[in-house]
Amino acid sequence: MEKLIKILLAENDKNLALILKSYLTAKGYPTALFHNGAEALDGFEKECYDFVILDVVLPGLDGFSLAESIRKIDKDVPIMFLTARSMRSDVSRGFEVGADDYVLKPFSMDELFERIRAISRRTIFRTKNDHIFHLGTYTFDTVRHVLVRNGIEKKLTTRELDLLYLFCEHKNRVVRRSLALQRVWRKENYFNARNMDVYITKIRRLLKDDPNVELQNIHGVGYKLSVKD
Repeated sequence: MEKLIKILLAENDKNLALILKSYLTAKGYPTALFHNGAEALDGFEKECYDFVILDVVLPGLDGFSLAESIRKIDKDVPIMFLTARSMRSDVSRGFEVGADDYVLKPFSMDELFERIRAISRRTIFRTKNDHIFHLGTYTFDTVRHVLVRNGIEKKLTTRELDLLYLFCEHKNRVVRRSLALQRVWRKENYFNARNMDVYITKIRRLLKDDPNVELQNIHGVGYKLSVKD
């Protein structure tokens, strides 16, 4: 049985915050709400939370600084940004300070919930070592977001991480293209399909140095991460 996820939500938009808190609570995720960054940090220091959702624009302490402070207290707690700040520099800053996801407003509540569940599967709902995958000469650490080979670490983006994690869950088995689109992009459409093709190419480049590890294209069906022992 999945453990109960307790969420800290720091959101500047009070109306959205109340709607989101009600939604998450109804989904079975008790949610503590803060509208001020400094107060949210104080709340995190006093209570134990399993998941953190932050707006970037917060009075008292902005979301990026708040995330950095939270990371100093807990390096593993999942952090998601929920913001209208869509500039590439803002997105990059979000991941640099330790975010697991960066969601732009406006958003679908159901999609947000699925993103929380996806992140939780690979972080909260894991045993001691099941976030580590051994793929030939590679070690894939889903918590640290890195692929390691011969001591060299390559940091993965969230899309790369989610897609490779899906293939690792189904190692040496076929993953249908439709499943990958639903799990990682949440929706099947032409734009997302083309976007996924780009990330498939990126993953193949990440794995190119070991001939025993291959992301195969299964024509008309999907993909298979083939790993020879």
